[in-house]
Amino acid sequence: MKGMEPARLDDRAILALGGPDARDFLQGLVTNDLQKLAPGKALYTALLSPQGKILFDFFVAEGDGALLLDCAAPARDALLKKLRLYRLRAKVELEARDQLGVFAALAGHPDDRPTPYSARAVTFDDPRHADLPRRSIGACAEMPAELPGPQAYHALRLTLGVPEGADFGFEKIFALDAGLAELGGVSFTKGCYVGQELTSRMKHRATSRKRPLCVMAQDALPPPGTPVSQDGDIGEIIAAYDRRGFASIRLDKWDAAREARAGDIAVTLRKPAWLG
Repeated sequence: MKGMEPARLDDRAILALGGPDARDFLQGLVTNDLQKLAPGKALYTALLSPQGKILFDFFVAEGDGALLLDCAAPARDALLKKLRLYRLRAKVELEARDQLGVFAALAGHPDDRPTPYSARAVTFDDPRHADLPRRSIGACAEMPAELPGPQAYHALRLTLGVPEGADFGFEKIFALDAGLAELGGVSFTKGCYVGQELTSRMKHRATSRKRPLCVMAQDALPPPGTPVSQDGDIGEIIAAYDRRGFASIRLDKWDAAREARAGDIAVTLRKPAWLG
């Protein structure tokens, strides 16, 4: 489905928010508008620093009696700690649900029972890109036991040029410079949230000056932080996966494809189609 076989995204984890104040609590924190959340429709969103830089990005879906946050597994505990810090007196229950897993492209997977796997899970289209596979959040005990890991999923999103999670770093890149608006992760019509003032100012004053472009090389890319240059610095590597990754590049230096250098390595930059 959508370019890949069913897989378990075991580098993802689930947090659950319950209680009467859960929706209003999250609405006041994140970049997207929870009023758009509906059964079968998830949101992509982020929690920013007060200065407007990305701390965590994740999906929000409804199911299992709570709001379910599909986040990067290495960031789960830090995200849970941050949410608890903001909770104060709100009537919100926060917990990790290790019994739940994240799966990709489950629809149509063979099953000897009458109900397909995807129907026994909270399943939704990936709101960032139409060519990414459907995602499912389900009880691990009820899902296929021997699915491959997330390698094919990450290969697909790198091909599509969709950054996520560690690609942004922690408090290193502004939401708009990361392309979150183009990926459907930012609402400019909702009320206040953490980092909203600076994000809105960057939007209305057009001061967002960078975007993540795909970067490719014949050999392994240098590490994040390496300057990318072409007659002077035009950006830097922000994520490297062997010979592919992402580079944050100045808008005034874009082209459909351009040759540059990352440190001592020749690289090719490509603008993903979702950036228009």
